[in-house]
Amino acid sequence: MTGQETVPITPDLMLRAYRAGLFPMAPDARSDDLEWFYPEMRGILPLDGGFHAPRRLMRTALSQRFAVTTDHDFPAVMDGCAEPAPGRENTWINPRIRTLFCQLHDMGHAHSVEVRHEGRLVGGLYGVVIGQAFFGESMFSRMRDASKVALVHLVARLRLGGFTLLDTQFGTAHLAGFGGVEIPADDYMRQLARAVAGQAAWVGNDAGARLHAGLLALRGGVEGVGG
Repeated sequence: MTGQETVPITPDLMLRAYRAGLFPMAPDARSDDLEWFYPEMRGILPLDGGFHAPRRLMRTALSQRFAVTTDHDFPAVMDGCAEPAPGRENTWINPRIRTLFCQLHDMGHAHSVEVRHEGRLVGGLYGVVIGQAFFGESMFSRMRDASKVALVHLVARLRLGGFTLLDTQFGTAHLAGFGGVEIPADDYMRQLARAVAGQAAWVGNDAGARLHAGLLALRGGVEGVGG
């Protein structure tokens, strides 16, 4: 379901919409319009042991190949997600979307994960946080495995922080490879209601050993996955 806006969209309205199961997208980067979406089947990535990744990717995530941080440059991550890419020549991130999400970030309701190689931003992702729910918005990669490493780090942080719902909006074959599934909207709304009523903590850049242990715990759950 989509819906054209009838009232001014503010960060507070965005948060109310997410609590109601809606999320916004622009028709394309050149449009100033926003549309609301409420899919009949909703994509989620289970945080209770359903996540899995190739062993090769987990070795990369645990190595020193990439430097991974959070909230160091939220606008740059949004800009990376808005870049045209093969198979995604048009983006739904327009200047208005960028402004609204940056405002949510300033309010502490949106976070980014940045992946750098030799100091250069090569991948990342961002999303909205309410209670124990993380609403994944977009990710990008300028180097092999960069966005996948961002996703692995995100899942480790969410599990450590006590999050219970990782919303991916739609299900894709790419996310299915990590354990992503689609569930009916009614089931999603029940999970959402519990999650937004709870409390979780975003794990920041000072996590150190805790984050490493969280990544090791994820690796322990994927030993049987090839790659």
